[in-house]
Amino acid sequence: MTNQPQAPTPIPTDQLRFTMPPQHASPEDERRHRKERLAAALRLFGRFGYEEGVAGHITVRDPEFTDCYWVNPFGMPFGHITVSDLLLVNQAGQVVEGRCHVNQAAFVVHSSVHQARPDVVAVAHSRSVHGRALAALGEPLEPITQEVCAFFEDHGVYAGSTGVVVDEEEGRAIATALGGHKGLILRNRGLLTVGDSVDAAAWWFITMERAAQVQLTAKASGKPVPIDRADALRTREQLGNDLVAWINYQPLYLQITRAEPDLLS
Repeated sequence: MTNQPQAPTPIPTDQLRFTMPPQHASPEDERRHRKERLAAALRLFGRFGYEEGVAGHITVRDPEFTDCYWVNPFGMPFGHITVSDLLLVNQAGQVVEGRCHVNQAAFVVHSSVHQARPDVVAVAHSRSVHGRALAALGEPLEPITQEVCAFFEDHGVYAGSTGVVVDEEEGRAIATALGGHKGLILRNRGLLTVGDSVDAAAWWFITMERAAQVQLTAKASGKPVPIDRADALRTREQLGNDLVAWINYQPLYLQITRAEPDLLS
């Protein structure tokens, strides 16, 4: 009789590695971390085709000077941006660190959202194709897939001006329309998302853009079957928080930093 091989011993779960958001020893460490995540998110947005001309921004609040925000320079392609290119801008839109201009019109929106939402660390607003297509319809996202349920009753539609935002009053109106939500559809313009980290805000934007694509495709093909409200709410509770967004974003961050390590310079 032959001896049966011994079954492999399971590794205790407390010995398995699971990446979580880092803790920082100093504001300097956290600032560097946020800037690296911002440069990486901008590179990803460039890869995904979310920029058009000089439009599109992601901002992140400085951990020490909380009324100032790091942002991409005006006119620089997302695919070229490095950590050292980023600007620090105060809430009035004045550059306090860096040597490039900032897009004043776009910054009005970001500054207004940051001021209205002290809990928000990062804001993303750019020119994605399907987000703009959905925005042209002035419709909200519908609960027709598991992923989009993260936004169920947690996003708004702003139906105000469709032109370039150049005054603080409209910036405040956009912030009011966002309210406490994670996402906003700006009618005839596109999408805006927020999060407690760059990773979360970027993931919500990417997910919202894909949800818009799915909704447009499904409606063009037939009549989508909606998820009922109770299930949609339950799914949102499971998938709709910023920690889940951060975790989902990590494969994208690893991909871009390994493929384009110069972004960290």
